[in-house]
Amino acid sequence: MKRNAWLLLCGLLCGCDQPAPQSYAGLGQQAEQFSQVTRGQRLEFPRDHGAHDGFRIEWWYVTANLKDAQGRDWGAQWTLFRSALRPGPETADWNSPNLWMGHAALTGPGGHQSGETLARGGIGQAGVQAQPFRAWIDDWSLQGRGSIESLQMVAAGEGFRYDLHLRSDHPLVLHGDQGYSEKSGKGQASYYYSQPFYQVHGEVQRGSQCIAVTGQAWLDREWSSQPLAAGQTGWDWFSLHLDSGAKLMLFQVREMQGQAYRAGTWIGQQGEVVALQGAEIQLQALAWARQKNGKQMPTRWRVQVPEHGVDVQVDAVEPQAWMDTRFPYWEGPVRLNGSTGGRGYLEMTGY
Repeated sequence: MKRNAWLLLCGLLCGCDQPAPQSYAGLGQQAEQFSQVTRGQRLEFPRDHGAHDGFRIEWWYVTANLKDAQGRDWGAQWTLFRSALRPGPETADWNSPNLWMGHAALTGPGGHQSGETLARGGIGQAGVQAQPFRAWIDDWSLQGRGSIESLQMVAAGEGFRYDLHLRSDHPLVLHGDQGYSEKSGKGQASYYYSQPFYQVHGEVQRGSQCIAVTGQAWLDREWSSQPLAAGQTGWDWFSLHLDSGAKLMLFQVREMQGQAYRAGTWIGQQGEVVALQGAEIQLQALAWARQKNGKQMPTRWRVQVPEHGVDVQVDAVEPQAWMDTRFPYWEGPVRLNGSTGGRGYLEMTGY
């Protein structure tokens, strides 16, 4: 489930006035002129690794849970967002309809650091191509030799950088109904798939210190034109690597009034997929941490999926993993304890 304040970003970069958003980041506003997400649309690869003209928003999102030789936890995030000002294909000039935004973060001993960069489409500063796969903004890149089975992930911000190599031979995971992922009880949805089985090696750098790391990574791909309903305010999203080798994706989209909309995916060790409905998922915030902007965020959770024997406490590795970007949110690595151990990532928006 992801991500950011596209209508407000359009206003920021284009100098145009925007109406007040009806839900978090304006993602609940109507978008009839753009392509709509429909059930039964078959996803095709490598085509769908690339950008989708006609849809208003999409993202390429990687989170990596890492360890160094001393056994210390690290986390790396790499994100590229595309936002369309209007429907239509990319053009090789300043008339491009696309805006791009990149986020990168490194979390570990010494705290959490993040970076952000913005670009206009059509001039080569940012983009995505499906085959051979390459996503980039400025000198940040997520690049494959062919498709996405093997990737190099590079980014840097003030005081940090990372250069990581990802590889997986597992099949892709289609969330929801074969990639049709509902986000409300009113029909809002996205196309959503993941590759949660990457093995990682490479290095992270904080200041002048370079540190070799290994671990696991999770790629999320999602696109839509209106992923939230007007009364939805934000979400809590979990991607969890269990010690058994299974994976678990869960999210809840919070409502101004009424119960949050919940859904998820159980992913077995060999890649078998079971869609989870809201009644099968229990999420409870247990402890809150004040962020540097004064916001209180729930950085300890109880997560239960009884059908799959999951009852775990999820704790932030670094409670102050606040993404201090133009449209801020919380995102960072987490540890699991309880019915199983594990590692993962948590994202929280709209608080």
